[in-house]
Amino acid sequence: MSDVEEKVMEALNEVRPALQADGGDIEFLGIEDGYVKVRLVGACSGCPSSTITLQMGVERAIREKVPEIKGVIPA
Repeated sequence: MSDVEEKVMEALNEVRPALQADGGDIEFLGIEDGYVKVRLVGACSGCPSSTITLQMGVERAIREKVPEIKGVIPA
């Protein structure tokens, strides 16, 4: 696992408890062309707020730790 992937995992582990508290979770699928690919699972997968969760929560947390990441895309 690369240094960037490790930092992304650290960021995901920081937001994971909030997702799990709502009955969901997040899976890291990889990095492609500077974008982190993730999958929301559980209650988060069908939640109408999932786009906001990805942009305001997950992406912000990742970009704070790994500024070279362009963004987060759902898979």
